[in-house]
This record gives sequence, C-alpha cells and structure tokens, in this order.
Amino acid sequence: MKTKYLFILLLIVVQLSSNCQTTKFNGVSFVASRDQINESHISPVLKVKSNAVALMPFGFIRNLETPTITHNSERQWFGETKAGLLQYAKAFKKHNVKIMVKPQIWVWRGEFTGNIKMNSEENWKTLEDSYTSFILTYAEAAQEINAELFCIGTELEKFVLNRPKYWLTLIQKIRKIYKGKLTYASNWDEFKRVSFWSELDFIGVDAYFPLSDKKSPSVKDLELGWAAHKEQIKSIQQKFKKPILFTEYGYRSVHFTGQKPWDSNRVEGDINLEAQVNGIQAIHNQFWKEDWFAGGFIWKWFHKHDNVGGKNNNRFTPQNKPAEALLTKLYGLN
Repeated sequence: MKTKYLFILLLIVVQLSSNCQTTKFNGVSFVASRDQINESHISPVLKVKSNAVALMPFGFIRNLETPTITHNSERQWFGETKAGLLQYAKAFKKHNVKIMVKPQIWVWRGEFTGNIKMNSEENWKTLEDSYTSFILTYAEAAQEINAELFCIGTELEKFVLNRPKYWLTLIQKIRKIYKGKLTYASNWDEFKRVSFWSELDFIGVDAYFPLSDKKSPSVKDLELGWAAHKEQIKSIQQKFKKPILFTEYGYRSVHFTGQKPWDSNRVEGDINLEAQVNGIQAIHNQFWKEDWFAGGFIWKWFHKHDNVGGKNNNRFTPQNKPAEALLTKLYGLN
C-alpha cells in the first residue's frame, strides 16, 4: 500500500514539474530621456503587461577609430547617465519590474558600432581601458539596484573578434562587482562568431533577421522566413547550453518591414501597421513557446507615451498602434 501511495505522489510531482514554465522576460527597451521619470511614465509599461525593462545608459565616441569613450558626463541627457539609470531603475523596481542594464555606445553621425576597430595596438589598449571604465561604472550601478541582468556590450563585432582575451578578462572583472546574470547583445549576423558565450548566462541576440521580401508579409510568410535562422539559433544554444535572450527585437510599421528589419533610416510615409503586427506575432509564435528561450525586449519604448507612435508613425515603437494591443495580449499569456 505504501508503494502505491509513493507511486501516486511521484506522478503528481512529475505532472507539476511538466506544467511549470519559467517566466519569460516580456520586456521593453525603455529609451533614456532628458527627464526623470514618474508613475505616469511607468503606468503604460505595466499596462502592456511588460515584466522587464532594458535601461540604456550611453557612451559616445567621435568616429570608428576613436579610442576614447565619453560617458556619464554633465553634457548628456539625464537618462543616459549613472544618476539617470539609478532613478529609472528604482522607480521601476517599486513595481517589481525586472531590470536589464544595457550600456551602449553611440558613434558620431550614427555609424554602426560593429565596425569600431582601432588602427594601432596603442589605440586598442586605450579603447580597452576606456571601455572598462565605461562598463564597470554601470556594473557597479547594476549591483547597487540589484538588476536581474547586465549586458556587457551591444553590437561590437570587430571589437569582440579582434580582442578576445580582453573580453574574457573584462567578464572576470565584471563578475567581481556584479553578482547577477550576464549577457551580451550580439547583432543578428554576429551571434554565431562570439567566442565567450560559455562565460555568460544568456546568449543575447538583437533579432533583426531578414525574413521576407514582400511589401506586406503575412504571419505565415514571416514564420517561413524564420525557419533557417531558428535552426542556427538552436544550434548555438545547444552548443553552449545557454538560454537564448532577444536583447532587442521589433519591426517598423512600414512596407517591407521583414526585408531589412534593422533598417532605421528616416524615410517618411509607407506606413504599414499590419506588417508590424504580423512581425511581432510571428516572432512570438516561433520563440516564446520554446523552453530554451528566455524572452526578449521590444525595440523601442518612449517615456512620454501619449506623445509618440500612433497611426501615422512608421518607426519601431509599438506605442499607440495596433502593435501595442497585440503586445499586451502576448505579454499577458505568460
């Protein structure tokens, strides 16, 4: 009789385990501003059922061969500084919203950070020292606010490929300061070549994969476009045995949004609200159900909700568009 009850108890435990699903990061990339934030800025994030925000302090360099990063200066917007990060994070933490601290670099004239590459060993060393100062400033802040995640860099492919020993040493330095989970935000075509995934907790991908050449692709079109990319993502996940995190994902509300999803050019018009909705639906269909997938942070979300987005906006934000209603529905599922 005792054996029978033990067997029944074991079945119950197994059933409970199978029904238990780790909560995904249903996140938004919360854009830094000139201002402090308050409850009116947080409320729309909660309304969309987001349980996490990426907060993004910035450092600046003059050009792709400049070795010095300017950061945490009085000339920057408040939200881009350490003081701004702390204020934003503490405001969100009051509502139990998880925080990913994601320091980023802006190259003058908006050149792609993945092409940052020095022209001498001396300049490489200067860049390494400057980047260390930049990133440890925010590792300390992340520890102070007990952030759940810290991103050690964003789309820095040539820096990562050319200086692998530096990055391993940097990760060790960060772990001495910050005790939470680490990731790196690799570009969609970079993640296969990152050498230090084994040293991090999440494989981070900015998921702007090309999916369809159609003017207004359907959900099915976009899901078909994901097939090959998803296999590559799964192979990297299986190789390193780390969960995948979309450190950024999203689509513009514009024609051909699946063709070059990374394209942020300033073209006006060509508004396609349905294409943005289909892109978000397709990516959730393909990934949010996978147990090896940790969730993602949609690009991007502005603090003054009532003043951004809308039906005449073709940019990335889902705010005040059909995409926001869809996101609320999807984020409410888990």
